Amino acid sequence: MVIHNNYTFQNLFLVNNFMTWLLFLVNNHQNEYMLAFRKIELSDKQLIDSYLQGNNYRSSDLCFCNLYCWQEKFKTEFTTTDEWLLIRFRDNVDGNSYLLPIGKGDLKEAVNLLKQDSEKLGTRFQIRGLTQQMCNELQAVEPDRFTFNLNRSVSDYIYTSEKLIHLTGKKLQSKRNHINRFTKENNWSYKSLTNNPDLVKECHRMLQQWMIDNAEDKDPSLVYDNIATKLMLENFEYFGLRGGVICVEGRMVAFSLGEPLTQDTFIVHVEKAMTENVHGAYAIINQQFVLHEAAEFTYINREEDMGIESLRKAKLSYQPDILLEKFVAREKEQ
Repeated sequence: MVIHNNYTFQNLFLVNNFMTWLLFLVNNHQNEYMLAFRKIELSDKQLIDSYLQGNNYRSSDLCFCNLYCWQEKFKTEFTTTDEWLLIRFRDNVDGNSYLLPIGKGDLKEAVNLLKQDSEKLGTRFQIRGLTQQMCNELQAVEPDRFTFNLNRSVSDYIYTSEKLIHLTGKKLQSKRNHINRFTKENNWSYKSLTNNPDLVKECHRMLQQWMIDNAEDKDPSLVYDNIATKLMLENFEYFGLRGGVICVEGRMVAFSLGEPLTQDTFIVHVEKAMTENVHGAYAIINQQFVLHEAAEFTYINREEDMGIESLRKAKLSYQPDILLEKFVAREKEQ
């Protein structure tokens, strides 16, 4: 009997250890499956859009076109659960970062999934691109877990469409002056890119010349901007973009690309103009593009300034109605 009891106890001990080990393997397998980040493909648009649709953040980060076209720069990857879209990317300073999980469900649980992935990679856990609304949502489920710091260079500039179309008021007098001079000096026309593939091809040629003209600009982001713009033109219809061009004497001197972002907000992704011997080309495409392609939207998001002083000055000169500030949340050190 004693031998039998010892044998039974040993068997129970082994079975218990085996079950613990098996449970550990199952949990690890589930975590790895849930966090199997991968590169974004064109074919992922419908899936990613299904999570992004209906959000009201007005953030330029939450757009398939931007996620796909800028992934060369940011090494953007994604994965999904039944309830959440999870985005991971790399920044120039701190390595791996995440966007706030987008979806419906337990946000705290989704954030912890990102934390597990961060630990696996051996990097400090941080979430970037947080609007104030997002910060509030994160603090509501994780009070006192994160510190929040403003990242001014990625804050979005948002204007009312009415302002960009009419340019009323003393502060925008110079913009009206540029447009008035342009219209007086040039035989010009506006053309839509919708259902006009030949004109889209012409945008490719203008972009190539624009890059040559700006070759002395040493800003490294210009290379990635060129890559992103080419991808948008190549997939213009697939992305559901809207576009417009300004022509002078039949020659294209400016083009712009954008799309609906939220129910009340339109986003402008690209704006290029040939400025040599064409005064006011940027001012006229800015106004005409919104007038013809986005007038039904209340707000126009013209994205960030990337910390480029000249770009910041230009975007501030249009007197933004909303500066959509974005923050970095870093987990507090224990």
